[in-house]
Amino acid sequence: MKKPGMRIALLVEYDGTDFSGFQIQKSDRSVQSVLEEAVFAVYGERRRIYGCSRTDAGVHARGHVSHVDVPFAIPEDRIPAALNTKLPEDVCVRSAKNVHSSFHARFDAAGKRYVYRIYNTGIRPCLERRIVTHVPGKLDTDRMREAAMLLVGTKDFTAFSARSEKDRTVSPIRTMRRVEVKKDLGSDTVEITVEGESFLYNMVRIMAGTLVYVGQGKIDVSDVAALFESRDRRKAGKTMPASGLTLEDVRYDPPIF
Repeated sequence: MKKPGMRIALLVEYDGTDFSGFQIQKSDRSVQSVLEEAVFAVYGERRRIYGCSRTDAGVHARGHVSHVDVPFAIPEDRIPAALNTKLPEDVCVRSAKNVHSSFHARFDAAGKRYVYRIYNTGIRPCLERRIVTHVPGKLDTDRMREAAMLLVGTKDFTAFSARSEKDRTVSPIRTMRRVEVKKDLGSDTVEITVEGESFLYNMVRIMAGTLVYVGQGKIDVSDVAALFESRDRRKAGKTMPASGLTLEDVRYDPPIF
């Protein structure tokens, strides 16, 4: 029987373009599987990695947190370099911390912050193409900001979820602490920041799609307010492509990193 060893938390960054998502798949490439292979290469034992979020195929992360029980100690400041020598170029461990044996990357998370990036110009992106979504027509960011304010608070987000029948038992009530739309002067990139305690399936991408519809004039700001009462997914915006979405930060109390 394997001894529990010591538990470490990993702050992980990855380009999700060529992954099927975080969670291990039977045949497809996943972030979890390459992390577990790196842990095996460094520690010599197969150990399960537990992630804070099961990001979908194509979604990126700058601040994903995972935990793993390892069989022996390596100084915290040396763990990232040791693992990174065994990881592919699209995954990087940015930091590592020793944590209590009861710590759980997913269940102890107090909130997450996502950013959806839109390249808003007539010319498609080149260097940034893997981490943004191209929307060529000019967006009215003032109207988008007005609509974003309506998404803040504790509400029924049924209209913003691509839930399947098996997910119907999951409560659609979620709390969004921050939803902001930003476009810096002279920049072609619109950033939609969403911070909340937990999220429904595809929720951030549908929220982004709804704000894009507002920016394009396809729906009014008042239509966004009505979505919470109608609970009708068909009246919200489209599910935006995964490429534009990045998990930026996971919040713990007390902070881990």
